[in-house]
Amino acid sequence: MKLFINFFCDEDVSVLVAELLRARGFTVVTAHQVERLGVDDVAQFAYAAAHQYTLLTHNRADFEDLSMRYFETGQQHYGLIIARRHPPYELAQRVLRILDHVTADEMINKVRYI
Repeated sequence: MKLFINFFCDEDVSVLVAELLRARGFTVVTAHQVERLGVDDVAQFAYAAAHQYTLLTHNRADFEDLSMRYFETGQQHYGLIIARRHPPYELAQRVLRILDHVTADEMINKVRYI
């Protein structure tokens, strides 16, 4: 059983959000950090799934569709959190609320909206 969610933030999410979550002890990787800026969404989602990261994004339209394709084809992903645009401190607080109530195992193949 995996308890703590590890995150991959796509390039639309402020790196400050990642820093704020890391300061709380969570593992967070950004697209910038792993040199994935400009990579298409299909490849970003596959990267997150391959590394067992929950993807944090603001891009609802594209990633909802990708999540549905994974579901339809029986592929597993490690969660998707689609966030409305908020200031980084507020977004980090919203993510932390999820982390207080959801384990990594519970995020498998799930989509959450914040």
